[in-house]
Amino acid sequence: MADSLREHLLASDEQYRRLAHEHLAYEQRLSALIGQSRLSDDEQIEETRLKKLKLRLKDEMQQIERHRSAASAA
Repeated sequence: MADSLREHLLASDEQYRRLAHEHLAYEQRLSALIGQSRLSDDEQIEETRLKKLKLRLKDEMQQIERHRSAASAA
């Protein structure tokens, strides 16, 4: 059910879609950083910043999911 809710939100909720897009962009940048053999000091700071931003977006997406689930159950 969680996957179908996510798919529905991606199709119908602009804010959720924007958050998911940003989350993916941060994930891709993190993957590029992690793939490097050695990170500079600035890159290490960026990695930490991206992880925090990504987590914040995930929290916002889950909040929307919970809100939509509660509204559907009511």
